[in-house]
Amino acid sequence: MTITVGHDTSKTRKTLTVGDQSVAYYSIPAATEAGLGDFSKLPAALKVVLENMLRFEDGKTVSVDDIKAFAEWATLGGKNPREIAYRPARVLMQDFTGVPAVVDLAAMRDGIVALGGDPEKINPLNPVDLVIDHSVMIDEFGNPRAFQMNVDREYERNLERYTFLKWGQKAFNNFRVVPPGTGICHQVNLEYLSQTVWTDTDQNGEMVAYPDTLVGTDSHTTMVNGAAVLGWGVGGIEAEAAMLGQPISMLIPEVVGFKLTGEMIEGTTGTDLVLKVVEMLREKGVVGKFVEFYGPGLDKLPLADRATIANMAPEYGATCGFFPIDNETLRYLRNTGRDEARIALVEAYAKENGFWRDAGYDPVYTDTLELDMGTIVPAISGPKRPQDYVALTAAASSFEKVVADFRGIDITEDAKDMLDEGPAATKTVPLHKTAKVEGEDYDLRDGSVVIASITSCTNTSNPYVMIGAGLVARKAAALGLTRKPWVKTSLAPGSQVVSAYLEAAGLQEDLDKVGFNLVGYGCTTCIGNSGPLQPEISKAINENDLIATSVLSGNRNFEGRISPDVRANYLASPPLVVAYALAGDMNIDLATEPLAQTPDGKDVYLKDIWPTTQEVAELVEQTVTREAFQSKYADVFKGDEKWQSVETTDEKTYDWPPSSTYVQNPPYFQGITMDTKKIENIDGARVLALLGDMITTDHISPAGSFKETTPAGRYLTERQVSPREFNSYGSRRGNHEVMMRGTFANIRIKNEMLDGVEGGYTKGPDGEQTSIYDAAMAYQDQGTPLVIFGGEQYGAGSSRDWAAKGTALLGVKAVIAESFERIHRSNLVGMGVIPFEFTGGDTRKSLGLTGQETVAIHGLEGVTPLAEVPCTITYEDGTTKEITLKCRIDTAVEIEYIENGGVLHYVLRNLAKSA
Repeated sequence: MTITVGHDTSKTRKTLTVGDQSVAYYSIPAATEAGLGDFSKLPAALKVVLENMLRFEDGKTVSVDDIKAFAEWATLGGKNPREIAYRPARVLMQDFTGVPAVVDLAAMRDGIVALGGDPEKINPLNPVDLVIDHSVMIDEFGNPRAFQMNVDREYERNLERYTFLKWGQKAFNNFRVVPPGTGICHQVNLEYLSQTVWTDTDQNGEMVAYPDTLVGTDSHTTMVNGAAVLGWGVGGIEAEAAMLGQPISMLIPEVVGFKLTGEMIEGTTGTDLVLKVVEMLREKGVVGKFVEFYGPGLDKLPLADRATIANMAPEYGATCGFFPIDNETLRYLRNTGRDEARIALVEAYAKENGFWRDAGYDPVYTDTLELDMGTIVPAISGPKRPQDYVALTAAASSFEKVVADFRGIDITEDAKDMLDEGPAATKTVPLHKTAKVEGEDYDLRDGSVVIASITSCTNTSNPYVMIGAGLVARKAAALGLTRKPWVKTSLAPGSQVVSAYLEAAGLQEDLDKVGFNLVGYGCTTCIGNSGPLQPEISKAINENDLIATSVLSGNRNFEGRISPDVRANYLASPPLVVAYALAGDMNIDLATEPLAQTPDGKDVYLKDIWPTTQEVAELVEQTVTREAFQSKYADVFKGDEKWQSVETTDEKTYDWPPSSTYVQNPPYFQGITMDTKKIENIDGARVLALLGDMITTDHISPAGSFKETTPAGRYLTERQVSPREFNSYGSRRGNHEVMMRGTFANIRIKNEMLDGVEGGYTKGPDGEQTSIYDAAMAYQDQGTPLVIFGGEQYGAGSSRDWAAKGTALLGVKAVIAESFERIHRSNLVGMGVIPFEFTGGDTRKSLGLTGQETVAIHGLEGVTPLAEVPCTITYEDGTTKEITLKCRIDTAVEIEYIENGGVLHYVLRNLAKSA
């Protein structure tokens, strides 16, 4: 493809010769020589953004003052929140978020035709790769046929979606699809798609080198920052705008430096390290900021571990966690099969343009913190949030408090009451419930591990922890151990390369012996596609209110995400996932107690089956080869026979099947005209939901399964879809009718308008309890606008555009919270919903809100970015209170988005004008 750069006669444009290739590039040192400022002390992550400004400087979208602002950033101590227009090189998607994005593009083609334009105008201008990885579900496990049976069911469930995506691949330029069964998008991106330094021809036909950058429709796009590729997650709405040539409006970010020293000690893993990093950075507070890792510890940190840390940037709240280019970056590029000429270019470009990390690398940061990696110990995180760090030595003892918290019991007070009763009283409250499993010779209890899953790009991209898991399985199998019979075990690697090296090491056979058979290549349990538990186990859990647990090597453990049967979810390294499958119980102290017994009754401890660092390193060296990567990625876009047999049309606009329950033409652009309207005040709004802290996008728009009694289930049942064919919310994101009904429908969400009720319920206009969807439709019928109230970190988690789309389609005009996570705030604006933050210490609690209030927000006509506006709350008894809200429309262009009804409407009208 061709990139359109700014002034190609700029003083900053230079030529770099590497071997027999010469490329143009935009030089940061030359910008200093040209008098634009001293950029030498900028962090590498920020230099990537600066280079973007140099390349696209045109005096309009990007000005010389924008470039000078980066020099001021360094002199001002790492702060200068100037609005800039940033253009990433490419876009990455997965199928859950990709299907609705392609649906939107198809709908925009219909929309531009309605405005008298050419449908060919709706085409990605930047390269887009969509990897199908979120759809495989674990129906079958623990046997050799699991992989093929799960793949077969995947195609049965998702053929409509796959046909649609294949149409998109034909219909749109610059759009490629990586078929099912290949791997997870972030791992495919890290191992194959990314180049660290990108090259393309400009409008004059000259080859230009520049940093590889991207945005992705998945929050864990950040993983590739481990290879010095600047990328982060955005909602599908923002990604579509970027595809269509719209720059991303952002403020020059603050950059927090995280200094790593020392080296990892025996018995610890990259997972243990990242769980500590997540805890530290959440405590520090880095939402909306870049984090850059530096320090001598990087010399001892493999890129696989760096990618694990970068992957979990959404969990610690940062926009990204960046690692500069150094010798380890080059080693990884070479080992994963990149072209030698590309590797030479990466090294030369990084050294020439100031991106290289050496011993003297010491930039200015906004703030810093430090960690000695020698202090890291084995750990897990849970039961509800990635930042809930628990050292392995405290995991079992802390679980009693977890059970107490779930049941609303104060252990200290209740235990004291029991002790006061006399000498027969025990020292602790007997919290744990047990239950017999029908037809089985075992009981379950609170803490029984019913899911143990090696899953997710976070860890399956890391050969050190995967080989480690295989060695734990080998040592366990040699002692005659296997998973406990109530544990649903699964192995879902992030790429086929993982299977190649596990097989080369002979470890897949050992994993099979303890129950970790291959179930598919995809996100599986991490995204909530854990599949059903054995019916008798599910029944025992639910009828006896057991607090069952899962242990997974993923990045998310939010409530209601992993399985509807599991309340407590823990993140752990792959070797620990195997260990917990053998133990089968969170109450067992793996640090000191036997985790199992051999067939002849001998106790086996974790230390007996844990591999040494040297054992792991030697097998990684032997089996993780350049040839394996080149072989597995040789035909990455070809797919298997099933994919090749999917038939589609060559039409440029999509023929929406009216009977489809997967793909429907969304209502966003129907009846669109060229007219826009000014932002209006909000009057007479009612409260749809009153929500607490850390309401995640999983709470707002769940991805997992749902029942026939839900609004979404009723919708499908009315269309003769049986519950067995419901699939998941995530797979239905191409159908707005399902997704509207699934908004705020997480089974664990708590609306504070109701007492002790879990799930997607509220009070309707008549004051009676009903589903949030039904209440919203009733209010829409009355013409009543709606608002949502929330607490801190509203919208944390996945870059799930349906969390904003569903909110908008329910008729919500404003979300008022104490603070917002970055992506969801942007998504709300992109859908025309205005985010507001409380000021002056006000909260929903301090205001005594019950959800029965009426809300008016004025000062919106002619509002400016980040303005403070008055809000009047009228209570149920007629009294009123005036408060001040901060309008989180952060930039000038976002005001235009709201005036247009959303960012896609803005882009569509501009494309129609240009035509």
